[in-house]
Amino acid sequence: MTYLLLDLPFLAVAGVVALAAVLARRAPRWRALGLSAMVLLVLTAVFDNVLVATGIVGYDPDRISGVLVGVAPIEDFAYAIAAVVLLPSLWSLLGGGLGTPSPTVARPPDAP
Repeated sequence: MTYLLLDLPFLAVAGVVALAAVLARRAPRWRALGLSAMVLLVLTAVFDNVLVATGIVGYDPDRISGVLVGVAPIEDFAYAIAAVVLLPSLWSLLGGGLGTPSPTVARPPDAP
């Protein structure tokens, strides 16, 4: 089994949940999701390259596509993409942030 095949179920679940959120008219804010994805992908690139370059993590060359970002295989980015799509979509579907009152801080009465 290749790493790409291992990634597919995670990406598929993220896609199905995102589609369900869109169809339920509870899609996450796509601009915020895109900005989050860019930040997360840059961080993933940096830290995955450190992990692979130092030998902490290794990949069987026969099981990767051969497409690399630095020394990290492209398959490593699938989990970041799945997370950045899945979590906000799931949050939106479950009603997160909708109708929730903002927390208030109790203030003591002013003393004369």
